[in-house]
Amino acid sequence: MQQGYQRKRRRLVAEINVVPYIDVMLVLLIIFMVTAPIVTQGVKVELPQATSEALPADSKPPIVASIDADGDYFLDVGSSSSKEPLDLEEVAIRVGAIILLEPERPVVVKADRRIAYEKVIQLMVSLQSAGVPSVGLMTDSPGD
Repeated sequence: MQQGYQRKRRRLVAEINVVPYIDVMLVLLIIFMVTAPIVTQGVKVELPQATSEALPADSKPPIVASIDADGDYFLDVGSSSSKEPLDLEEVAIRVGAIILLEPERPVVVKADRRIAYEKVIQLMVSLQSAGVPSVGLMTDSPGD
């Protein structure tokens, strides 16, 4: 005794609401944009000011050998940087090992402007004897 009553089947909706995901991504983007300039790598040094050309944008991240105001040596190799002072020989050994694996990687010296010229030359000679083909000097632009 059915009376012509048929149950209508509802169609399933297979949609994903992406608005909450977009909100989360925008919050993460803002967090990274705010914290990226705050995070500074390496040792605090006061660079000499000079007008110079920047490294090409397509080059690999440079190996940065630093000398702070006290004359201590540090090494910054992209993701890993030494927070404790290194001997001159240890800096040369580490850089030489990296250059053997990646010969096209640029090497830059970052020295405090008050440091003796002799310390910078010793570091550069040590790096070149470790197999580095050319060593660059890092400076600040005069406007900074």
